[in-house]
Amino acid sequence: VFTLNPLQPLLCAWLRCCGGGEPRPRTVWLGHPEKRDQRYPRNVINNQKYNFFTFLPGVLFNQFKYFFNLYFLLLACSQFVPEMRLGALYTYWVPLGFVLAVTVIREAVEEIRCYVRDREVNCQVYSRLTARGQPPSSAWATSFFLFITQNQRVPADMIFLRTSEKNGSCFLRTDQLDGETDWKLRLPVACTQRLPTAADLLQIRSYVYAEEPNIDIHNFVGTFTREDSDPSISESLSIENTLWAGTVIASGTVVGVVLYTGRELRSVMNTSNPRSKIGLFDLEVNCLTKILFGALVVVSLVMVALQHFAGRWYLQIIRFLLLFSNIIPISLRVNLDMGKIVYSWVIRRDSKIPGTVVRSSTIPEQLGRISYLLTDKTGTLTQNEMVFKRLHLGTVAYGLDSMDEVQSHIFSIYTQQSQDPPAQKGPTLTTKVRRTMSSRVHEAVKAIALCHNVTPVYESNGVTDQAEAEKQYEDSCRVYQASSPDEVALVQWTESVGLTLVGRDQSSMQLRTPGDQILNFTILQIFPFTYESKRMGVIVRDESTGEITFYMKGADVVMAGIVQYNDWLEEECGNMAREGLRVLVVAKKSLAEEQYQDFEARYVQAKLSVHDRSLKVATVIESLEMEMELLCLTGVEDQLQADVRPTLETLRNHSRPRSRVWMLTGDKLETATCTAKNAHLVTRNQDIHVFRLVTNRSEAHLELNAFRRKHDCALVISGDSLEVGAGTPPERTGKLTCAVGDGGNDVSMIQESDCGVGVEGKVSEGAGGLLAAQRSVRGCQVVVLGWEVLSNHRAVFSSVFYFASVPLYQGFLIIGYSTIYTMFPVFSLVLDKDVKSEVAMLYPELYKDLLKGRPLSYKTFLIWVLISIYQGSTIMYGALLLFESEFVHIVAISFTSLILTELLMVALTIQTWHWLMTVAELLSLACYIASLVFLHEFIDVYFIATLSFLWKVSVITLVSCLPLYVLKYLRRRFSPPSYSKLTS
Repeated sequence: VFTLNPLQPLLCAWLRCCGGGEPRPRTVWLGHPEKRDQRYPRNVINNQKYNFFTFLPGVLFNQFKYFFNLYFLLLACSQFVPEMRLGALYTYWVPLGFVLAVTVIREAVEEIRCYVRDREVNCQVYSRLTARGQPPSSAWATSFFLFITQNQRVPADMIFLRTSEKNGSCFLRTDQLDGETDWKLRLPVACTQRLPTAADLLQIRSYVYAEEPNIDIHNFVGTFTREDSDPSISESLSIENTLWAGTVIASGTVVGVVLYTGRELRSVMNTSNPRSKIGLFDLEVNCLTKILFGALVVVSLVMVALQHFAGRWYLQIIRFLLLFSNIIPISLRVNLDMGKIVYSWVIRRDSKIPGTVVRSSTIPEQLGRISYLLTDKTGTLTQNEMVFKRLHLGTVAYGLDSMDEVQSHIFSIYTQQSQDPPAQKGPTLTTKVRRTMSSRVHEAVKAIALCHNVTPVYESNGVTDQAEAEKQYEDSCRVYQASSPDEVALVQWTESVGLTLVGRDQSSMQLRTPGDQILNFTILQIFPFTYESKRMGVIVRDESTGEITFYMKGADVVMAGIVQYNDWLEEECGNMAREGLRVLVVAKKSLAEEQYQDFEARYVQAKLSVHDRSLKVATVIESLEMEMELLCLTGVEDQLQADVRPTLETLRNHSRPRSRVWMLTGDKLETATCTAKNAHLVTRNQDIHVFRLVTNRSEAHLELNAFRRKHDCALVISGDSLEVGAGTPPERTGKLTCAVGDGGNDVSMIQESDCGVGVEGKVSEGAGGLLAAQRSVRGCQVVVLGWEVLSNHRAVFSSVFYFASVPLYQGFLIIGYSTIYTMFPVFSLVLDKDVKSEVAMLYPELYKDLLKGRPLSYKTFLIWVLISIYQGSTIMYGALLLFESEFVHIVAISFTSLILTELLMVALTIQTWHWLMTVAELLSLACYIASLVFLHEFIDVYFIATLSFLWKVSVITLVSCLPLYVLKYLRRRFSPPSYSKLTS
């Protein structure tokens, strides 16, 4: 059983805080809002994070609560203090302002989109039932009557009063509420459905007593009372009489009375803000940022110590912190965020996964570092389309290849009934045996054809035409509607063997025999399936004989204690489950008229109870569920998705270390195991370890040790044992998880995982995530390297000039270095690829380096720091050594060498060249050359046009970069990476 929101106590406190008071039961007078006994919230939806006044403060707070952004804010603010100022204010505030502006604009766009979506929902127009007619309106409140037509969304939580459907019921689509694609049957209040017209609702004096607002979308307790009749009429209300907000009317036009609105809606109470997901890569960058900050503090202290802490040394420490602050580059955040946007765009445009929508643009590279894949079974690995495969009667079983025998038995029963004269007696032994088997098959098929919640609907040319099609019960016009595909599969099977469901309304069902005879049954009671009971039942009266029969079907774990003793149920259920079939046990019990009347009186009394209704109703029903006759077992199979087998087989056969795939299902252990084999999650011959039921951590550790001793073994574990083994709090592995699901009941899993994927019938591919992760790492390394080189520049310059805390580059030089001079090549790394996407999917071993975090480990970070120290020292000492007379020549030589080194390092990092990368390199170089005309304040324009400048810059750049190119060649020659073998 899935609960969307476990924070009900907090929700109740929130309701009290907002003026709604403690949620409590209510009495709603139909059509009389002035008689309300408490204050109800307005029926508006608001999914925005901020309002007009809290937007800017909220966005800024969310930005500066992280170390990275707070660091740059303090840095920029320090420049307002004259003693700490190192340059123009715009050199600090322009980059920070740019980052904040991008963030604010992005948040504003999201808020505007959210506002527009909310407004569309809140402004939907519905017809109201009033004394003046049916005026359209977008404003309504509790106790108002609303008309809702077919394919229209229900705007509030309502009680179902009337329907235009002839059968006196309607179907709902609830996929937006609970994620289930099957339609749900809903029944109107019997008293109001019997009224001649909808307008008569305004003439009666009636009210609904309802439970307090809560999060349970599967249950409801209430009563309907009409006071102006003699005697007064009372009806119990349950989930079958409700229309929850967010569902869609699938048939007919309905009239309902508004019960809950606004924040008291079931859908709203089940909605919680998902946690803000931060990618592992971002956490690693944040950790490295803290390390760089520590290095910054150490370097500043060393500089002051070399000055022997002279004068106001504490002020000098701050100035050195500011001078070397570029060791943590603000452009890193900009490049990574823009890279994520591009990766998200690429995933959306991937032709292999059309229709993909990226809901979170902050974690696309997570897909390349997944260690554990948690996937729902029904609807994700399977199609949620059931096929009937097996009928088992204990002594004989019928499969797909022998269904003609079942059809023959059904045909013989009804033809024999029509041919046998009433006075015929004394049949032969052979006839008795034949009739006994045929009778058993007939009773089983008839029970399956009657015990369900399926409704046949007749359509003609796409338009419902109940009058003509239903009169003739035309097979070509009939479709079955039900809340479960299992139910539809069973009824379709009974049709295929000769017993067809041709009609149904609230009180009756009609079956057609092979001889076109119509069998009429009165529905006396229906007991719907619930997750708690794991069974459903129906009591019907055969109109031709007057016999009353109680039919029931359900899971074997509950039915085993209800049916009469037998020696085959448990064994055969296990056998069918091992074949991957979903098993249902079907039973019946004949009831005498007096026995049923006694049950009905007790059942009606229990249903009218407001307190502990579920318990009282269950107790009354259980009084019938004893010593029932076991009729048969049915087995249906869910069809696999088309591309599940090759995808899972690739993961299983090629991943080293392999990504662990966990299939989550509510099926029996045997059924789950068989489905895993059919999907190629495990091989047919692979050993499977079934984790026995444990009650404490010690038993769990013993069982885990037994599992670890096995080689290449799959694990099957129940939810109870998993909860015990995981512990409270659960143990942390540091591995990333990805959850894949297709329904509302998977929302919690998707939100809690590191990376969530919602699927519509397809299993997504992860090559885009792998390549995105690699590109992000390279982009981070190049950006950090560039600013590390610059910081080493400044450190060497300061140490040479008597440890003065004076910046070497000022004004636009720093702005240009962080933007137009280096931004385009670094950003072009989003186009880089180690291998083609097809190769990445074919060889999952390529994920190994990312899973182990090798591209951005402390080792690789240290290597890049050493490279930056070498290049920074080379450029600075080279410029000092080769400059001639003027200080500005040092700036010209060193800054130009710095730009060229950055561009060459980007080129060194690229694995696969794209024409846009070349354009980016040339564009950055052209921007620098063109801007020299305007930089005469910092650079001697005449000097850079001399041959002396050119050869000095060329030598320094060559000494700075050539050794690294040589090392890269030697490494690829003698210790090539794994992907290079696939590209050669």
